[in-house]
Amino acid sequence: MLDIAEELHRWVGEGRDFAVATVVAVGGGAPRLPGAALAVDADGTAIGSVSGGCVEGAVYELCRQALADGQPVLERFGYSDADAFAVGLTCGGVIDILVTPVRAADPVRAVCTAALAAAARGEAAAVARIVTGPGELRGRMLLVRPDGSYDGGFGAHPELDRTVAAEAVAFLDAGRTGTLELGEQGSRCGAPLTVLVESSVPPPRMIVFGAIDFASALTRVGKFLGYHVTVCDARPVFATRARFPDADEIAVEWPHRYLERTRTDARTVLCVLTHDAKFDVPLLRLALRLPVAYVGAMGSRRTHLDRNRRLREVGVTELELARLRSPIGLDLGARTPEETALSIAAEIVADRRGGSGVRLAGAHTPIHHDVASMTPVGAMGAAAGPALGVAAGAAAGRIGSVA
Repeated sequence: MLDIAEELHRWVGEGRDFAVATVVAVGGGAPRLPGAALAVDADGTAIGSVSGGCVEGAVYELCRQALADGQPVLERFGYSDADAFAVGLTCGGVIDILVTPVRAADPVRAVCTAALAAAARGEAAAVARIVTGPGELRGRMLLVRPDGSYDGGFGAHPELDRTVAAEAVAFLDAGRTGTLELGEQGSRCGAPLTVLVESSVPPPRMIVFGAIDFASALTRVGKFLGYHVTVCDARPVFATRARFPDADEIAVEWPHRYLERTRTDARTVLCVLTHDAKFDVPLLRLALRLPVAYVGAMGSRRTHLDRNRRLREVGVTELELARLRSPIGLDLGARTPEETALSIAAEIVADRRGGSGVRLAGAHTPIHHDVASMTPVGAMGAAAGPALGVAAGAAAGRIGSVA
């Protein structure tokens, strides 16, 4: 839901009723991750996507149904061997979809409005919803902030709200969306509840050091990938808005001094394109000791060897040097700034997602590296049958309504 927060926030402001379908769990080759959402308003307008097109029509109808009867619903969609044209994921994956109505008369409306407003403003926030559990809990929401405070609740046991809020803060810290299993009173035992926690966090940072033509191309690619991009260079004649119109921020400062004072976190990527020792050495000495996601440096192999020698001389350890991606990027045979930017971006994505960087054609590696095995969402029931299991990877089917 929060991945389409800006549009939904506008719908709320216009007083529209809508139902939102959210991916709860995935398995196999499912194209969208947990948290992906599709919403449908009372006039039939749709925004977002839950499958890249495979099951959008069926999910659209589920949203219309939820709007009409006011009841949340949980459905599973998978590949159908019997009929390749039946509703299902022809890519072979399986997804669980939770559909929640958000109407003016629904108690959840106020919490949903606050959550969408926070996400639309770019603030960190998490929304927790009951996926499976007692009927009176389904469809309710809890909005959780980074400091652990929360609005709304599940109306059952106060300890459940407190436990979910604490767990949601951990999800927020990691920028993660997923499910957790709890007892009805917030314990790890008792009748199980499955809770979906959606996190909305500010975009990760990409800091590009060196205001060169390669940096201009990388800035555009970084923005395309959803990063908040900063370009930093000590030379004011090069670090200009005219040369970097796509950058979110331009810092005219010595790179290591800027890095000392700016905010970084575990999602930040640092791209050092200066390939000048007087900039690179003090910058990389600091960068390689920060808990960031990626540190890459441009230069030839000769430059790389000389730079490593200089870094060792200033106390950088072999363990720290092992974090450095240099020469930066994957081997794509890149020549132009745009091709080089694509090479760098490909390495960043591969590092983030656990990819190998090899061709998919002819390889036997997973296409989606970060999709875990399907998490069961509640009891399957006899009617669903084992054919719906991910291990079987077979027939499409429903796991029934949670209404």
